[in-house]
Amino acid sequence: MIVFTPHASPFSLFPFVQNAIFSNKIVMFSKSYCPYCLRAKRIFSELNEKPFVVELDLRDDGGKIQYVLLDLISRSTVPQVFVNGKHIGGSDDLRAVVDDGTLQRLLATS
Repeated sequence: MIVFTPHASPFSLFPFVQNAIFSNKIVMFSKSYCPYCLRAKRIFSELNEKPFVVELDLRDDGGKIQYVLLDLISRSTVPQVFVNGKHIGGSDDLRAVVDDGTLQRLLATS
């Protein structure tokens, strides 16, 4: 017997994730309690940038979104940051692209 539930499958969330990535200048997949996510948010705050943040722990389908990220970028950890549709990475990766000026160049092209 097949039982259908109202919860979204990871496959049905793929368009949501893709839309978030490509419809926003900055997207961060985050968890509200994660210290690395808080660090990434602070970096954007210091740059006066406001990312579109998807708080996975505050969504019923957050775990499934992490599976979509794993399929897309081979990572399911948080934060995962995208700028202008380009995957930046996690907190340490974000700090590195800020320090070398890459992030500022990416933001200037939008």
